Amino acid sequence: MHVTPSRHRPADANGLSDEQVADRLQKFGPNKIEQKERSAIIQFLLFMWNPLSWIMEIAAVVSIALSNGEGQPPDWQDFIGILFLLIINSVIGFVEKRRAGNAVKALMKSLAPECQAKRNGKWVTIDASQLVPGDIVSIKLGNIIPADARIISTPGGSIAVDQAALTGESLPVKKKVSDEVFSSTICKQGEAEAIIVGTGINTFFGRAAKIVGEAGDEAGHLQKILAKIGNFCICGIVIFIVAEILVMYAGFHYSYRRGINNILVLLIGGIPIAMPTVLSVTLALGAKELSDRKAIVTRITAIEELAAVTILCSDKTGTLTLNKLTIDIPTIVRYSTVSAEDIIRYAAYACAPQNHDAIDACVLSSFSEVNFIRDGIEVLSFIPFDPVNKRTEITYRQLSNSIIHRVTKGMSDTVLNLCTKDKTDEQVRKLKSDVERHAQRGFRSLAVALDDDGGSGYKLIGLLPIMDPPRKDTSETIKRAQELGVQVKMITGDQLAIAIETGRRLGMGTTMFVYNLLREDNLLSEYKTIDDVIVHADGFAGVYPEHKYEIVQRLQNLGHFVAMTGDGVNDAPALSKSNVGIAVSDACDAARAASAIVLTEPGLSVIIDAILVTIRVIVGFAILVFVFKYDFPPFMILIMAILNDGTIMTISKDRVQASQTPNKWNLFEIFTYAIVYGLYMSVSTLVFFAVIVKTDFFQRTFGLETFQQNDDGYNNPILHTIIYLQVSTVSQALIFITRSRGFFFSDRPAVILVCAFLITQICVTLIAVYADWDWTNIRGCGWTWAGIVWIWNIIWFFPFDLLKFGLQALFAKSTTVVNPFQWRRRRSIFPSPSFKVRPSTTTSGAETTILKRLSIVGATYYEPYTDMPSD
Repeated sequence: MHVTPSRHRPADANGLSDEQVADRLQKFGPNKIEQKERSAIIQFLLFMWNPLSWIMEIAAVVSIALSNGEGQPPDWQDFIGILFLLIINSVIGFVEKRRAGNAVKALMKSLAPECQAKRNGKWVTIDASQLVPGDIVSIKLGNIIPADARIISTPGGSIAVDQAALTGESLPVKKKVSDEVFSSTICKQGEAEAIIVGTGINTFFGRAAKIVGEAGDEAGHLQKILAKIGNFCICGIVIFIVAEILVMYAGFHYSYRRGINNILVLLIGGIPIAMPTVLSVTLALGAKELSDRKAIVTRITAIEELAAVTILCSDKTGTLTLNKLTIDIPTIVRYSTVSAEDIIRYAAYACAPQNHDAIDACVLSSFSEVNFIRDGIEVLSFIPFDPVNKRTEITYRQLSNSIIHRVTKGMSDTVLNLCTKDKTDEQVRKLKSDVERHAQRGFRSLAVALDDDGGSGYKLIGLLPIMDPPRKDTSETIKRAQELGVQVKMITGDQLAIAIETGRRLGMGTTMFVYNLLREDNLLSEYKTIDDVIVHADGFAGVYPEHKYEIVQRLQNLGHFVAMTGDGVNDAPALSKSNVGIAVSDACDAARAASAIVLTEPGLSVIIDAILVTIRVIVGFAILVFVFKYDFPPFMILIMAILNDGTIMTISKDRVQASQTPNKWNLFEIFTYAIVYGLYMSVSTLVFFAVIVKTDFFQRTFGLETFQQNDDGYNNPILHTIIYLQVSTVSQALIFITRSRGFFFSDRPAVILVCAFLITQICVTLIAVYADWDWTNIRGCGWTWAGIVWIWNIIWFFPFDLLKFGLQALFAKSTTVVNPFQWRRRRSIFPSPSFKVRPSTTTSGAETTILKRLSIVGATYYEPYTDMPSD
């Protein structure tokens, strides 16, 4: 809350005394934004506090503590391997968090470090953090205003303040006595003295920083999904461990250590143990690729979240538009025979050659060579702009004929009052009508008058409409986004008329509102609530940072995934709150720190394959324990997870097909696929195991040894190796099933994925053939058994596609996606056989804008939003 100036006004014009300053510092605190710093050690340890990490930690404790018995040492190999993966997972998450940057720190950089304040009757330079309410400060050209203040005097009648970074307004705003100026804005013209009315967190700027800090504390979408996956895995593990304990100890009367080893297998194999690492590395590879295309990712988990975006909220100034005032030549109004080009040239003569303001810069930008504009004339006098006259004037001699001319430009009323030549009532009415028409379209009007013989009087020659034009490719980009089911909304601090005109030119609609005026009791009849307005509106004007934040929050509460683009301090709260914050190339540090600039994502198969392997391991090895008293070495499960997940990392470089609709996770469908695929792979292992131990087919056909059951069941070191090879190869082959929309061979994978698969399988096969690890009960099975395993898995691999098509048909029947513009049948999150392969489209190069690349974003394996019933 701002303090009342009169309440804290100094006793006289000498400013505050040292005692008053000390008292108010104690009461209001320093003029800075306090930041809550969390210990780096605590941040690191928090990455070990999630469901997946809990299971890994339990497995580590079991391997080092509970497995120490019956004269055998603890299972150090498993303990070290699990601890290694746990630390790697935490380190990757910790480093990503630290690299993302601190938005509040970046906001603090925008504050003035020092200022001129009147203390004890003298002007002194002080640290801006020591300002208190009631201080008198001096504001001069170029100064960053150090705190919220109210102007108490100004020699020129007003000053011009650049508030673009705070409110999004394109032009500097005039401020006169009693008007309020805001912290971090910049004085562009004039001088003033002001009394401080708000400091620190109680400033307009401070509220934005507070909102950013609060928004940054929320857990990301991907973290929530990982937690759900972890809970799913925990439930499965608990069920099977309880069943195993009953079977092993009550039924089979296992020894203590033997039972512990089997429990370890479920703990290690029952979760996607390397999934956080695989996911982080995969997304990091995708982030590296994006950085090569000039898009830096500061929060890599947002790569996944972008695929679910249904609404894109965009700032206007600098994002949809160029943030560069230009003259809209087609709408120039002429009041004489002077051509439009000559009107601009005369206006350029009346511009200050150096230190020109935004309007002068706009006029001069119409020429390629600014330094040669006045060639051919001799300047006799120049009157710069001032807040009182509100115009500029130049008197010059034309060198070609020595005729003296005068030109003036400025506010229409001021210029019109100077005109005496050819001035009629009709011209006056037309000028006022043209100015009003320009204002309705969001144009600012600049009148130009000419005295062509140096003293006979001014004649009105033209009215220049000035605007911040849309970027050249923005209209096409918005159309593409709408075709993808992403609704684009403009959110700007600029005037409503300007927002409507920009929306009209971009084809994004003109249904826009001044957000600050929306109330439940004054809505139009077609809207029942403010939420209805927010959903159906094409944009909002006159918004402040907290309004942008509220709009994003309301849309999220309605179930939408929201992306937000922006470039200024005023965008930082909404950027931080949105699911995906995107800062444009010229954004300020605060906006960048609050954003995650992401354009594409690598696909969901990273998670899917990890879950499939998990289900397959739990079910398969649990049944082997129940039926055959078969114990699998825990260390081999750890090796399998590490090698298999290495292949999954290369998915980020695979060819992906873009979804044509917004996407989100459908965990029920994912888990259904995982369970069905996992059961199928488990059956292949169980049948293979049964054929080996219950028949003599392989022994009779290939002359191999027979595995006999003993008191410990079928626990032979060579049999351990055979099953290890079978489980590892069939699990990795599943990648080629899940990545393709049709038959696995219909969509050619990337070379790097194939190479990674082959290298990993060679390693797995060599381990199975030659390993002689007595400490983990593994012995090489030889090349004959290795060949049998490969043939067996190839035979079981082909029916996978038929199973996939059946599941696709099941899930494709009932769901639809809501497009803001049309109904559209959605695809299953898993590929469908009817898909026709088409070459992927990539966009790169400095000339491609952030929004244009946003329009082609999509994910291969996510489910679109399904909030509406099927048609």
